[in-house]
Amino acid sequence: MRVLMPVPDRDFDVTEVAVPWRLLTDAGHDVIFATERAGTRPACDPRLLTGVLFGRLGAAEEPRRFYEELSRSEEFASTVGWADLAPEAFDGLILPGGHAPGMRQFLGSEVLQRKIGGFWELNRPVGAICHGVVVLARARTGAGGRSVLFHRRTTCLPKYLERSAYLATAWRLGRYYRTYPAYVEDEVRAALAAPDTQFARGPRVLSARGTAADDTHAFVVQDGNYLSARWPGDAYLFGRRFCEMLEAAGGA
Repeated sequence: MRVLMPVPDRDFDVTEVAVPWRLLTDAGHDVIFATERAGTRPACDPRLLTGVLFGRLGAAEEPRRFYEELSRSEEFASTVGWADLAPEAFDGLILPGGHAPGMRQFLGSEVLQRKIGGFWELNRPVGAICHGVVVLARARTGAGGRSVLFHRRTTCLPKYLERSAYLATAWRLGRYYRTYPAYVEDEVRAALAAPDTQFARGPRVLSARGTAADDTHAFVVQDGNYLSARWPGDAYLFGRRFCEMLEAAGGA
């Protein structure tokens, strides 16, 4: 099956892109990357490859290796342009996250939001992780112009995690961890009809992450054909669950 993964030109999260890509391709699916302009070879947030601060807070070893493999792949060099996307040509959609400044190109694109709104109406599997949920909060359907998430259960990057990362690094990196003045959780909750019941923050975590072999510290929310996750620590569970959704949709 063909899965679309739009990304910005730079600064996306290593783990949130590379882990789902690896799991999907290992399961036999094709991942098609899309950038604002066709043929752009995108690049991750470089700090996540070496460590954000004093060699810490970066991606783990295995996701970094997956990213190295991805960066050499044919699909990474032959991206599709956002404006040229035909939603009906894809069986699934994944919206990864990232917090560095280059993500604003992806999060704020009205062209991409319209394409995603069109895909949403096809009722095919959609997955979003971390800041990727913001794109869905901003995407609209034809029914009253509301967010596609208006009646959906969801999670996203929790405010306490975003605030903690910012407070721990602001002395050295400024607003690196604050993509926008509003917290991700606040914007997502504002898009929901009943945020107190629709938004799921998940168990409190600060550093413990899910891995390829252990989902103890991972958390996702599935609402029908929509899957959401909080941060890189959920990426393995997110990728596996999305594969299951694709297989279920293909057999329907």
